[in-house]
This record gives sequence, C-alpha cells and structure tokens, in this order.
Amino acid sequence: MIAAASKTNYTVEQGRQHPLGATPDQDGVNFSIFSENATGVELLIFDTHDDPEPVKVIPFDPTVNKTFHFWHAYVRGLKPGMHYAYRFDGEFNPSQGHRFDKTKVLLDPYAKGNNKNLWKRGDACLHGVDNLKTSMRCAIIDTSNYDWEGDQPLNRLMSESVIYEMHVGGFTKSPTSGVKHPGTFAGIIEKIPYLKELGVTAVELLPIFEFDDTEVLRTVNGKPMRNYWGYSTMGYFAPHPSYCVNPESGDHVREFRDLVKALHQAGIEVILDVVFNHTDEGNHQGPVFSFKGIDNKIYYYLVPGDKQYYYDYTGCGNTFNCNHPVPEKLILDCLRYWVEEMHVDGFRFDEGSVLARGEDGSPVEHPPVIWAIELDDILADSKVIAEAWDAAGLYQVGYFPGYRWAEWNGRYRDAIRSFVKGEPGKVGEVASRIAGSSDLYGNRGHLPVNSVNFITAHDGFTLNDLVSYNYKHNEANGEGNNDGISDNLSWNCGVEGDTNDPEINQLRSRQIKNFATILMLSQGVPMFVMGDEIRRTQQGNNNAYCQDSEISWFDWSLVEKNADMFRFWKWIIDFRLRNPTVHRPRYFTGVVNFCGLPDISWHGTKLNSPGWNDPESRCLGFTLGGLDEQVDIHVMMNGYWESLEFDIPPIIGRDWYRSVDTALPSPQDIVEPGKEPQISGSTYLVTGRSVVVLISK
Repeated sequence: MIAAASKTNYTVEQGRQHPLGATPDQDGVNFSIFSENATGVELLIFDTHDDPEPVKVIPFDPTVNKTFHFWHAYVRGLKPGMHYAYRFDGEFNPSQGHRFDKTKVLLDPYAKGNNKNLWKRGDACLHGVDNLKTSMRCAIIDTSNYDWEGDQPLNRLMSESVIYEMHVGGFTKSPTSGVKHPGTFAGIIEKIPYLKELGVTAVELLPIFEFDDTEVLRTVNGKPMRNYWGYSTMGYFAPHPSYCVNPESGDHVREFRDLVKALHQAGIEVILDVVFNHTDEGNHQGPVFSFKGIDNKIYYYLVPGDKQYYYDYTGCGNTFNCNHPVPEKLILDCLRYWVEEMHVDGFRFDEGSVLARGEDGSPVEHPPVIWAIELDDILADSKVIAEAWDAAGLYQVGYFPGYRWAEWNGRYRDAIRSFVKGEPGKVGEVASRIAGSSDLYGNRGHLPVNSVNFITAHDGFTLNDLVSYNYKHNEANGEGNNDGISDNLSWNCGVEGDTNDPEINQLRSRQIKNFATILMLSQGVPMFVMGDEIRRTQQGNNNAYCQDSEISWFDWSLVEKNADMFRFWKWIIDFRLRNPTVHRPRYFTGVVNFCGLPDISWHGTKLNSPGWNDPESRCLGFTLGGLDEQVDIHVMMNGYWESLEFDIPPIIGRDWYRSVDTALPSPQDIVEPGKEPQISGSTYLVTGRSVVVLISK
C-alpha cells in the first residue's frame, strides 16, 4: 500500500472545513468531514471503484487538517471519477457511546455517489477485523457540469397536485415493460408518455437514496428476500446505484438529473420519499460503515444508562439524532442539495414524527429541524409531506409541527375504506374527510392542502387487493404470515382472491371506481400507488417490503387487459384538474353562488338530510356550488347493496348532466368532457355500491 502511494503524484494541502463532503475544482478536490470525538482520520484514495487497495492513504494532521471538529484536506491533482473512503480512530467504549474502529472503511455521509460491488455486510459487523477488501467506495463527482436546458422545479400549487407513489425499480423491472434498462431511472424516462396520459402531476418516488439491496434477509423456496422498498439509507446525497445504468463510472448524479429533467418537460413534479429517522447501520449488532464509526455518540439516540444500546423509535434498530445541530445540518444540507443541484420538487418524510423528538427522545413543541425546514428560504417552494407518526406510538395526524407541512391522512384512508366497504354510521366522518378534514386541520390555521388523502400506499394492499381479499396473504415473505397489519378494512366482494365469477369481478371493478371517484372529488391532495389504475395485484401481500419480484413489479400487460380501468382513472383525474371546485385552496364558508347553491351542502337520499345521527346510514350526497362561472357538482354515493332513489337539487338557470356513474359499463361510466348526457327529473336511481357525479351547464 505504501509503495503504491509513493508513486502517485498528489499534493496534500490544508484544505478548508466547508463545504462538507468531496468538492472538486479544476485543480483537485477538497475533503471535509465532521467528528467531535475521533482522535485520528485517514483518507483513502482509489483509482477505480473496485480497487482492492488504495493508491494513496492520507493521514489528517490534527494540527493542520482540523478546524474545531471538522477534519479537512485539499488533494491537488485528484479528478472526478476517482473514488475514496475514510478510516477513523478513537475510543472503542460502547457503554459510553463510542464505537471507533480504525479497521473499518467508512463512507462519507456527504458522498454524491457510492459503489458497493465489493461490499460484504457481515465483514462490517465484526469489530477489529479489517474490511478494506469488502468495503464500499465513494465516487468523486463533479456536480457542476450538466446542461439543465433551463430546467427548474415546477412549483405547481399543492392544491392542484395529483400524486402517484412509485417504486423506481418495480415500475419497469418486469419483462413486460419492454424498456431498454429495466428497473432504472432511465427506464422510467421511457414510460413518461404513460404517466402523462394518465394525468398525474407528480411522482413520489420510494427511497432513491442509496440503500443495501445485497443483504439476504432470508431465503423462501430458494428465492432470496432482500430490502426492496429501500427504507434503510446508506448515503443521503447518493442516488441508489442499482437504479443507475453506469454507477461504476460515477454517473449517479447525471442519470437522476436526466430523469428529473425529462419528467419536468412533461409537466410532472418529482417528490422524494426520504428516510431521516434511522439509518441502515441498525442496532448494536449492526454494521459499521458510516455514522457509527465517524461519531456514534453524535448521530444516534443512545440509551442513557448503557449507551451501547440504541433507542428504537423507528422499529429499525436505531434512531437518528435529528435535532442535534450536526445531524440537523446534514438533513438541511441534504434537502437543499436535492433541490438546488437535482431540481426535485418536494419530499415525503418517512416516520416524520421522529423529527419532532428532542435530543432526549421526547417530543418537543418546536422541533428545530422541522422548523428549519419550514422556514428555509431555499426550501420555501418545496413540497414537504410528513408521515405523521413513528413506530414508538407518537401519532401526530392533525398535530404535526409547522404550518405548511402536509400529512399523510391515515384517518381519511380508514374512513373511506369503511364507507365503500359498506359499514354503516360512517357518513359524518366521511363528510369531514371529503371536505378536507377541517376537524383535524382547521383549528390550527391549516388548509385543505395540509391533508394528503390516500386509500392505498406502498405499505398495505393495492386497490385491487383491497376489494379482493379479506385477509393478508404474506406467506411469500417467509415470516409465517405474521408480518403486516391484520386490520385492513378490506372486503373481498364474496370470494377470497382471484375468481372467474363475472358478477364478483364486475363488483370489484365498480368498487375500485368508487374509491377513485371519492378520492378525486375530495378536498386536499390525492395520492395513489402505482398500478391501482390498471388493477395491479400483489396476490394479497400487504407488506411486500422484501419482494423484488413479480409480486411487487408493475405488470405492463395489464395496461391493455384493463384498458377500461385505465380510461376511468385518466378521466377522473382530468375531471379533478379541470374543476377547481373539488380542489379549493381554502375551507368552505357557506357562501351562495348565483345559481342559489351554497359552496357545499350535504344530503342523504333526501336533500339536506344527510343522516349524521343515523347509525344505519350507508349513503351520502353533497353539492358543490361553483364560483366564478365554475360548474356546480352534485355527488351521490350509495354504500348500500340495493339501489336507492336520490333527490337532485333544483338549480337556477342551468341543467344537470351526468359525468360519472360507476355502475355503468365503460365508456358510459365516465363521460368525456362535452359529451355528458342531460338528466331529466328531480331524482336519480343510484345502483347499490356505486357513485354518481352530475355537473351543471
């Protein structure tokens, strides 16, 4: 190692403490990394991603290459495309929170791209055992040389958004996708015409920060189970190499930028699902590949009485110390990087309530990191969405700190599932959810856009499975069907799983359309998961976190097979985007329009009699009075299994036309704009388990 280094013509200079990470310029690269408790730092330089030995080892002189707790050096002659890593020395005393191990090769938390071709996770778990030959490498990447062609974040109003939750790999990994590079950022680019036709305004990508997809969790029937979803981050600034075509050459940044630019050209925003609540280093038995070896005591919540153990508020082994100033800086630097350098439009924060915990782990009223994100000028136009709970019982739906933070509204999901399933006595809560959940958000000065409405997400049943299974079927995961939640508020329509019964299949299709219609007519921000629009199934698996297989992949043959369902989703999304009445930026006030209709009024089968206190009620109607020449909308929802006659409200100077009737066959189930048939009479017979939407002209 020493001989190889002596042949390399690099000049090591003092360097500077900011910015953190590896920052190249025309003459070399500046390196900076933070550690308060380390006693020594070495920088390892590699010519290529899979060099077994470094070509140069640079020890940092603490009298020259350290400012306060920032270790830094400038290496003249280094170029982008080369690779690097670190070793840290210091006290190994787990009971006091210190886990320094100079035998471990560590990733820079600020690396813009990593490669793990040599990576063996088990070697990183063994204290005192050198893992140089099986460690990861950070790529030196120049982020300044890219032609954005004038691209910028789109800054679409939150109230005008329709979010499509997508797994980057799963969207095109199936052989049915027909793309050149399946399972990659490039693969999505080939499918942008599909997304554009569907009409979604944003894709919310499951984690694309680097995670470990090499670890075999278990083997089931000869198939290895691995981390598929990606909710265990290894590198916060680094696109996941498995989603890249050429990660070995350091193309991580360029390939992700190509995707963002292409989506923006199609008018589609990019929201990233980010995981700052924990890291992939796990508990006290987990590997040491970054934060643990850099300064464990700073970056994690440790048990005060015995700091060898980690507080686990996340269910994943450790919890990131989000509100310590240094981890807080990393989070802010990370978000700013993805906005400024990668042009993303927003973020969804996994187990976001962890960010509300102070340094002692207790919830705090004004968590610094949440308010820093809230008030940051660079992030001011970025969408911020919280999963407003964590695994330790902190549930903050309706109470998440900050003003502009939107929340995954789990109460919306449960209410709408119950109603469409046919449970009685739910109409009051359903009305609150459809109207934007003012009972949750209004009293705090929030707005309908604080509620992200969803019925399905990656975690749980797909929409097809929600109407096809009463019970979870997770046997393929190899955990004895004990994983995943058991209470799904689902209904199989009479038969568990696949069936050839045409009546049951017709009912299931209608139920999916009912869900889609209610979701798109609700105030707030709608989100649904990839494939719901073509009846993608996971075969009853409601926890497919380890299924990098056909169970999770998007089956592109369903696009043609279920073209009628795709058509319905396409036009119901179009209906929402064309009619501001269903995505108002503020709550209803009772104002009456020139047709004599209030901005919202509620009904049962009889006008103005919604049956709030009827424990057997299974039907609900509402009328939205359009303002400023907007159309009026009348909705009749029958959750009962028999047809019911609904009253239609009188309207001054206009007539009612049918836009949607989920009980009718395609293409009558949703009518294209301008082709709506006029409705005569003062009532409408609504088929059991169906939704009807009328518009005024």
